[in-house]
Amino acid sequence: MLEAGCKCTLEVDEVLDYWFKPWEQSLAAAPEKLRFWFSASVDEDQEIRAKFGEISRMASEGYLDHWAERGPRATLALILLLDQVPRNIHRGTPEAFASDAKAQELVKNALEKGEDRQLNPIERVFFYMPLEHAEDLPLQNLSVKLFESLVQTLPLEQKAQFETFVTYAEKHRAVIEQFGRFPTRNAALGRPSTPAEIAFLTK
Repeated sequence: MLEAGCKCTLEVDEVLDYWFKPWEQSLAAAPEKLRFWFSASVDEDQEIRAKFGEISRMASEGYLDHWAERGPRATLALILLLDQVPRNIHRGTPEAFASDAKAQELVKNALEKGEDRQLNPIERVFFYMPLEHAEDLPLQNLSVKLFESLVQTLPLEQKAQFETFVTYAEKHRAVIEQFGRFPTRNAALGRPSTPAEIAFLTK
């Protein structure tokens, strides 16, 4: 097993390069990357598991907490290992959401230091994503606010592209406003669904 601190800089770069390259800051220029992020195939899930399964486990167990002291890019890499990677490597299981709370605390602490404002727009999208995944209305409100603020910082030609992320944040918040949780997680987490949730899931 890797020791905490071992090859830290290299691992940060590996995580970020794998997740973001070859992004050129234009959604229209990267449809394949969008598909990978939000509709990854089984083979891609397996690839992510092979590359980052062990280091994601280390992150969830606290061995990489020191990354949060190494600046915004290392913090972002840690966020990905806690929030995004588990959704790929543990898809459909409770482990997919097991490190969500840790990711959310990490984001809140980093926001207090203004680390998000030192990242480029698409990096900020994934920096905020743990808040969008929260089964907590105040965090959902913060998510929408941050995505809206991000769009306001962009040049006109990029606004429409990134407004899609605002729309998704609003949709996530609406679900939490209605149910207080994400019904789509009920099966994986062994939670019984209410009649209203069943109706929602069968739409």
